[in-house]
Amino acid sequence: MYLTFRLRSVLALCTALLLVTAFVLPPAYPVGEAAEAADFDDSADVLVIDAGHGGADGGAVASDGTVESGINLAIAKRLESLAALFGVGTVMTRESEEIGYPEDADTLSGMKKADQYARLKLINSVPRGALISIHQNFYPDARPRGVQVLYAASEGSQALGETAHALLSAALSPDSRRVAAPAERDIYLMRGAKLPAILVECGFISNPEERDLLKSGDYQSKIAALLLASDLRYASERDGISV
Repeated sequence: MYLTFRLRSVLALCTALLLVTAFVLPPAYPVGEAAEAADFDDSADVLVIDAGHGGADGGAVASDGTVESGINLAIAKRLESLAALFGVGTVMTRESEEIGYPEDADTLSGMKKADQYARLKLINSVPRGALISIHQNFYPDARPRGVQVLYAASEGSQALGETAHALLSAALSPDSRRVAAPAERDIYLMRGAKLPAILVECGFISNPEERDLLKSGDYQSKIAALLLASDLRYASERDGISV
């Protein structure tokens, strides 16, 4: 991995990451072009960051008009910046709210299918690493809140998912009884990803209190730090490195 130093504990790592987000990360991010498949070093881990939805598909919409895709991208951008500071290579499946679609994708369904196909192609061009797909939850009842992590069937996904769920839950929703669970087969990226892959529902935008937290830059940075710590911890355990 690109990580050039080892910390004595995951707690220390999380603390360091949170300090970096508080004092170093910029509050805003430039809009870039969509990522494309590229050549990779087969021996190096790459963190693939998928900001769920985007373009014609905004995802869930909260009662105050907050659109899920914007929160997903904000967290993804913070994760990308933080990973760079810690020497972790990254690939983003999208860099902005704008998505280019093929000319024959002239319906919402067609646009979503084309976008998901392009994302999966990019994800599976990465020879080594992990995928974190960032989403927000929604429920008709405003009371539910908290983190939920779903993991793919690909090798390593369950270990990554359980690590991420443990760290995120302890920090963000310690009273939650949810556990990491297998992703349903109808989630296209989770079904098709060859890398260890997880889908993280960071919280419920249907819960007004949690929605306001999820819209906060500080809270987004905290989530990003915990996601990066999860990836680093998973990779170290996979490689037999004690942290």
